Amino acid sequence: MNWETVKTELQKPLSPDAIKPPAQGKFGEYGTGLHVIREANRIFGENGWSYSVTRLEMTNRTEVGEQLRIGYLCSVRVEIDGTYREGVSAGSGIGKEANEADLHDSAIKEAETDALKRALRTFGNTFGLALYEKDKAAREVGYSVPQVVLDSIKTCKNVATLETLWTGNPTYQSIPEFKTAVMSRKKELTKDDK
Repeated sequence: MNWETVKTELQKPLSPDAIKPPAQGKFGEYGTGLHVIREANRIFGENGWSYSVTRLEMTNRTEVGEQLRIGYLCSVRVEIDGTYREGVSAGSGIGKEANEADLHDSAIKEAETDALKRALRTFGNTFGLALYEKDKAAREVGYSVPQVVLDSIKTCKNVATLETLWTGNPTYQSIPEFKTAVMSRKKELTKDDK
């Protein structure tokens, strides 16, 4: 694994699209399990990382009236090229006793997914580390330009194609890296025309 390339990716800000509002009755924005798994696959490669559940323990089974509450504690260990990180989380399942198997499943999934997210967040902002900054203005959140887009700017053959690339990516237009790359390539192309 090329850790210089990985390091560059890990230093990028968390995409605002990855931030979800807290569920009703909860606090704190969060990133989804789907987002962190996709980011791990993108940055480390699908076969470049793995995780294992190191602990899964039912913590409670409580009946409150007709409602059943199930709780699980889960520890997850993430391994990336010989580097390990661990995360721990609890999950809950709440509903009718007739659906007890589903409640266990729900609690286990929540605990495992959250433990995985906690382990991966230690690798950087793109995995949700930025959300731990309480001052929202200081969070490292924003869009970053994928390398494939930057590479396509460098290979544009004419100004018309470059302008199409610019207008087709309004999300990136406010990112200095994108703007600079487009302006630099435009300058090169117009210089060649003279």
